[in-house]
Parts: sequence; C-alpha cells; structure tokens
Amino acid sequence: MPNAFKKLFEEHYTLDAYGAYILPKDLILQALQILLEKDTYTFLVDMTAIDYLQAKNQPERFAIVYLLRDQNFQNLITLKTYIDSSLATQSITSLYKSANWAEREIWDQYGIHFKNHPNLKRILNHKEFIGHPLRKDYPITQGQLCHQSDDLMDEMTPRLKTKGKTSQDELMFLNLGPAHPASHGTIRTFVALDGENIACAVSEIGYLHRGFEKSCENHTYNQIIPYTDRLNYCSAILNNIAYAHAVEGILGVDLPERAKFIRVIIGELSRIIDHLVCLAAILVDMGALTNYWYLYNPREKVYDLLSKLTGARLTNSYMRIGGMSHDLYDGFEADIKICLKEIEQGVGEALKLIEHNRIFHDRTQNVGIITKEDAINRGLTGPNLRACGVPYDLRVTAPYYHYETFDFDIALGSVGDVYDRMMVRFEEIKQSTRIIHQAMQRLPQGAICVQDHAISLPAKKDVYTNIEGLMNQFKLIYEGVKVPTSEYYRAIEGANGELGFFIISDGSGTPYKVKVRPPCFYAMAAYPHLIEGSMIADAVLSLGSLNIIAGELDR
Repeated sequence: MPNAFKKLFEEHYTLDAYGAYILPKDLILQALQILLEKDTYTFLVDMTAIDYLQAKNQPERFAIVYLLRDQNFQNLITLKTYIDSSLATQSITSLYKSANWAEREIWDQYGIHFKNHPNLKRILNHKEFIGHPLRKDYPITQGQLCHQSDDLMDEMTPRLKTKGKTSQDELMFLNLGPAHPASHGTIRTFVALDGENIACAVSEIGYLHRGFEKSCENHTYNQIIPYTDRLNYCSAILNNIAYAHAVEGILGVDLPERAKFIRVIIGELSRIIDHLVCLAAILVDMGALTNYWYLYNPREKVYDLLSKLTGARLTNSYMRIGGMSHDLYDGFEADIKICLKEIEQGVGEALKLIEHNRIFHDRTQNVGIITKEDAINRGLTGPNLRACGVPYDLRVTAPYYHYETFDFDIALGSVGDVYDRMMVRFEEIKQSTRIIHQAMQRLPQGAICVQDHAISLPAKKDVYTNIEGLMNQFKLIYEGVKVPTSEYYRAIEGANGELGFFIISDGSGTPYKVKVRPPCFYAMAAYPHLIEGSMIADAVLSLGSLNIIAGELDR
C-alpha cells in the first residue's frame, strides 16, 4: 500500500479475505485523490458493483469495487466500499474520466446512484427499461420492449454549453449510425455540425446488449466459454484465453507446458486477424479497396486453419478451464507456416501502397490525436494507448505463458493520432508473427490439460470403458468445475488492450458474478471527445482506428 494512503487511512481501512482494501464510502473519493496526486495508482482499470443478496456475513447488500494499476502498470490494487440503504455514493468522474461510463453502467445494472455524476443515465439498457437486471432479485424472464428512441439532446445540451454554444445556434444535428457503414457496428454518434466541423458529439451504445454477465450467473464455468466468443468476435480465442486464465487463477492451477505454448500460438494468431480486420476496414473507409483485399485474403486463410482446428471459423470455443478441447491436428505446423507467409506478403503489399503515400499521410497524420495523459485517464489500453507512446503491454508488464522469454518488441507511436494507431497495429502483426515462429520451435510434447479429474474431462476411452471415467464426465458436465470461494481479477493482453475478468465464486460450479473488463468500452467512451473539432470524414477514420467491436462494447 502507498505510504501516503496508508498514513491517512490506517484507522479506517480493513483488508477483506481476498486482499481488497475496504473503506467507508465517504472516504473513497479522498483515497483515490491521494493515490492519483501522488502519481502512485494513476490508472483506473475498471469499476463494478456486487449484489450480496444471496451471500452471507456481508455488512451491506451492495458494494462497489475499484480496480487500479500503478503508474508502471505492474501492481494492481482493489478498493471496495459498501453502499448503505441510501444506494448512493460519490462519483469519481472528477478524478478519472473513464469512470463516467463505468458509473453509468453500475447505475443501469444495479441502481446505485453516483452523486455529482455529469450525466447519470442508462447506457446498456434502453431508457424505458424498468429495474436493474444484475440485481439478484431481478426477474430474468421479464421482457421489456422499447417503443421510442432517445434523442440524446439531454446529453448534447450541456456539452454544447461547455463549448459556449446552444441548440438554438446555427448548427445541424446529425446521427451517425447505428445502421451506417461507417459506424463499424451498432453504434450511434449524435453530432452537432458547424458546417462540416463537429462542434459537439455524444455516443450511444446498447443496441447489441444481450446480457452476457447475467447469463454467466446461470451457467457452469465451461458453459460460459462460448459466450466469451461473442465479445470480441474478431479474436474470439483471446476472449476464451482471458476468461479461462482468470478462472485458472482462482483454482491455482498451472497449465501443462504444451497448453501454454498452444495458447500463445493461437492467441497471437487471433491478435493478427483482429488487427487485419481493423486495418482493412479503416483503409476501405478512406477509399483504399485494394489494401482491403491484400489484408483480408490472408485472414481467410487463417479462418480456414481455425475451422480445421476448432470446427468453427469465427466463434471457436476452443479453450477449456485447465487447458483446451483438443490438441493440434497433424499438419498444423505446415498450415500455420503457409498462413504466416501469406500474412507477411499481404501486409507487405498493403504497406507498399500507403507507407509513402501523400494522400494516406494527409488523411491520418495529426487526425484524432489523444495525449498519453488523457489516454491513461480515459482508460485506453492496447494499441490505442501504445500509439500515444505508453509502453503498457500485459505480455511484458505482467507476463504470463512464458511471454517474458520470447524475443519481441513493443510497438509504440509518439503522437497518438490515426496514423500511429494504424502503424502500431501493422508493427504488432510483425511482432506476433515473430512470437508464433518462436513458440512453434519451442512447442513441447505432453498433455494439453491439467491432470485433475475435478477440472478436466477424462479421455473418451475412460468414459466408455470404466465407471470412474463415466462419473467424472457426468459430474463435470452437470455440476461444473467447483471453483473455490473468491473475488478475483485477472487479465491478459487482448487484441485491443487489457481484457480482464473479475469473477466472484461462491464455491459452486456456477459463478456468483462475472464482470468483463472490455477494452473497447473505454475506447468508445473517449471517442466523442476525440472527434470534437474535426470533420465528419476524420471522425469516421478516428472510429476505425480505435477498432471498436460492438460485441464487447455493450456485451
């Protein structure tokens, strides 16, 4: 614990059984301010609420959890505050801009009010929604229809005021999305135009909301894996890995060496195809269709490989708690070499067309700039943060699966504009290729799942030939992996940044709560501020360069 924090609050904080610092709610804002001012814990990773209605020995029904990383992104601390019957606490948006949407989500899902929040309204559920669906007593079979869309003027009016404008000025109001080729998914951005320039902007999500976290409360740990596929569906296996990695952390299991290397290989391949989608799409947005095909064709080859390996092209569901569903197929090494060669050729051809292209430079350089200080405060991670020159990569700052032993470089930008965000992704494709080549050379033989019948399914021959195997299979399928009681957060470096899961286990085979920390959520929250003052055409490229994936955005 930081000394300044400890000195002021040593009489007020307590440690819970899971290592969280518990503070009274009237001190939480002051505590976070000290951490921020001392440049100690400057990065708000995520926020969430917990409904302890079905739990025992808790002082209040609701609690709010704050996850923070230090200025070097290496140490993680958890702060927790219990919320009394007033169901209200102080907003921390004055300290962390990323808290704006995070607090709106908590209000929407749990009904906890944040005093002094600039715009506390629903964000995932529609404005006519009644109740708060992540409460444990919410009737999940209740259907709620939306009859009228939100005009968003309640958000636009105060934003205009901060710019010295009003809705009565000579402005044109325009909706970009949610059904629009340049909105990159079911995203709506409401803009106030002064000519071709965007004077103000606000964004709305929730069109794709399907209740990922609520669904997790009613399924066993392995049954949740296909749901994670649908978060960032452009790199589904990385979602599998992040979720399984978190559950395995609670279990305290160490994967077999072969399983670790397979996860690295398939995970980096998923990172590559995610970046290919982003780069191909943004190049189409600026009219460069030829580049699209150079980047998309090798991606199709990877999909053929993944289909052969997992049985599915897009949403693969390949991982399992404690390992993966099956081993690599015969001939995998030859296939992946072909894929990597085609990726290198495609990226090379695309770069030939744009690296020294004046039109490309004019469209991307000094467009959509975000400073590293603002990027950190708004919760950006991954390529979007590294484009600002911040060397935060969980594969390096908190390595897992032997990443510290691989020879690769962190791709960094310097300006934090559209150009840097694109070029960082181009470079990361090259670095991921390097990692895959090294991992294939070092890939050991051996088991692909932990040898524990309480975690991994037995071999089919055992299921079919002896009663112990049959019973192990039956119990794991119907009861699930029994995960020890815990409140635990763990993350990996996803394609778009820190992809983490905060899991609360009650000791059963079904999680009490699962909260995903999706990188796109915070990137999208920053987007309206990023495009104010720019032109519509630049706003389209800025959105593409952030690589917003709607599936993980509103879950």
